[in-house]
Amino acid sequence: MNGLMLLIPVALLLGLGGLAVFFWTLRAGQYDDMDGAALRILGDDDTPLEPRDAG
Repeated sequence: MNGLMLLIPVALLLGLGGLAVFFWTLRAGQYDDMDGAALRILGDDDTPLEPRDAG
């Protein structure tokens, strides 16, 4: 029973801390461009790779 008296407030504090960080990332604009990184991988590079020396 004594362990619960410590673990419940710690769990609540960690949960509230995670929620605060989530709202902070929302306000900072972390989730504004969700498709940008997903579509960036599909773009072609303009510079070709140089061949490796076989010798």
